[in-house]
Amino acid sequence: MKTIASFTVDHDRLERGMYVSRIDGDVVSYDIRMKKPNAGDYLPVPAMHTLEHLFATYARNSELAGQVVYVGPMGCRTGFYLLLRDSVSRQQALELTCRSLAFAAAFEGEIPGARRRECGNYREHDLPGARKEAAEMLRVLADWSPEKMDYAR
Repeated sequence: MKTIASFTVDHDRLERGMYVSRIDGDVVSYDIRMKKPNAGDYLPVPAMHTLEHLFATYARNSELAGQVVYVGPMGCRTGFYLLLRDSVSRQQALELTCRSLAFAAAFEGEIPGARRRECGNYREHDLPGARKEAAEMLRVLADWSPEKMDYAR
C-alpha cells in the first residue's frame, strides 16, 4: 500500500502551528498542531473533547459554515483537523481558526452538544482545560501567516 501524505512529514521536526496537510479535489485539509509531536505533552482527552464541541460549533455557525466539511481531533492528541472547501483561502482558514479558538478560550456556560442525548461520551468534558488549550494555541497563531502553512517534508 502507498504511504499516505501525512505520514511523509517528519513529525520529529514538526512544530506547533497550522499547516495544509493535503488537497483532495475541492477539499483542503488543515492540520492545527497544538502540541509538538512526540514531545510527551498531549491534549488531555476531556479538554480535547470539549474543544472539539466548541470549535465545530463556532465554525459551523460562522460565515463560512457552508464551506466547513469537518472539524475533529487528531488521534495522536496533538491537535485538530479542519477540512474546508478550496474556495476558502488560507488567510480565511487561519482567521476562522483564530476566531474559533478565541470563542473557545472565552466560552462560559453549557458546552454545546454535551448532554447525554447529544453526545456519545457526555461525561468526559473539561471546559477550563479546553479554554486553556485554546488560549495557548491563539498565542502560537498570533504571528502565523499563510506562508507558514506548508509542511517541510
